[in-house]
Amino acid sequence: MSDLLGIGASGLRAYSAALATIGDNIANAQSPGYARRTLQLRAAQAAGGDTPFVRGNIRPGGVDINGISRSVDAWLIEDARISSGGAERTATRLAWMDRVESALSDDTNGIASGLTSLFTTADQLTADPANRTLRSQFLQAADDIASGFRTAAGQLSDMADGIAGAAASEVETFNANLDALEAVNIGLRKARPGSTGEASLLDERDRLLDTLSAHAGVSASFDDRGAATLRVSGSGELLVGGGEVHRVAVASGADGRLSFSVAGGAPFDTASGSLAGLSEAANHVADQRAALDATAADFAGQLNAAHQAGIDANGNAGSPLFTGTTAATLTATALTPDQVAAADAAGSNGNMLALGAMRGANDPEAKWSGFLASQAQATASARAQDSAAATRADAANAARSAVSEIDLDREAGDLLRFQQAYSAAARTIQVAREAVQTLLNAI
Repeated sequence: MSDLLGIGASGLRAYSAALATIGDNIANAQSPGYARRTLQLRAAQAAGGDTPFVRGNIRPGGVDINGISRSVDAWLIEDARISSGGAERTATRLAWMDRVESALSDDTNGIASGLTSLFTTADQLTADPANRTLRSQFLQAADDIASGFRTAAGQLSDMADGIAGAAASEVETFNANLDALEAVNIGLRKARPGSTGEASLLDERDRLLDTLSAHAGVSASFDDRGAATLRVSGSGELLVGGGEVHRVAVASGADGRLSFSVAGGAPFDTASGSLAGLSEAANHVADQRAALDATAADFAGQLNAAHQAGIDANGNAGSPLFTGTTAATLTATALTPDQVAAADAAGSNGNMLALGAMRGANDPEAKWSGFLASQAQATASARAQDSAAATRADAANAARSAVSEIDLDREAGDLLRFQQAYSAAARTIQVAREAVQTLLNAI
């Protein structure tokens, strides 16, 4: 009867633990990073040899707990991390490129409207070159254009600062997660294999690796206790491993371009994650700032030369319409209506006719339209890449979740099964107790 009692007691212990595991699964059904857990059970080895009732090859000994396992697939997890890193990169880059497109749009800076107004007013002056109102409108259009360039330059400069700030914040979070991963490694080396504590630490390890992969391209390997060694993908620079944590630093150049490095000065080159997206966005903003400066200088040079070729109402040579060599410093010269050089040696409206004739494939309007079209095309390309990366990430995460996620219907079925098993184990103990009592009463 003692064997019967032992079998029943082992069942109570095992099925109680199984019910607790199912309870954890149900409670954490919506918890990010939680992988479904299963209590591994095995038949216990019975002690002793043959008995009058049980042969040696059929000796029930109850049930033992063989530890807790997590429902995970290492390949699917790695694929989900890679695809999520790619999606974070494209989403981050697209967000800043949308802002660049907004900063360069006519709704924000009015450059395109100003250019149209300038040439339209010049056309009107050809019919009435002495009209002071039209002359004032011409100068106002020039001032609006210069103001628009300064506005666009200021917004791009603010964007460069914003990207640098976002990168510094991301790096700080990245380093904090590196420290947290090393703390989890320490815990895993101390945890009892197959325990609930170990399973929780493995969940946290995977969650941290997911977050780190979303920030930058990293690769992880694991020892026999599940502790992670983390390296930079590609270059192989150590980030976490052997009890060491090598943090990452970021620096911003004069033009806003970003550079990342691992402690010790080694370059931290990442092709995925939000840090890669920020780096690409910083490069794009820097390129657009340089292009905006070149466009402003070219625009000012063209219109200054055209205006200086004419003669104003006082018979003097035309003055430069603009000063400044960059978009941020472009300023309309303070001229009076009489200083608008509408005439030339051929007539009172000759210079306005020449200025109007500038409109064409290579005039300031066409160049500015081409600049905006280039930005729109780059943004559209970034949007298409982001859509493709997001679709791939969704598919990879869905495949991963299909293995690890909690199915409440399945848990409900297991809950009923182990409740019945627990009741059966309790009944076994009761039967053993009643049998023993019956024997004692018969003595």
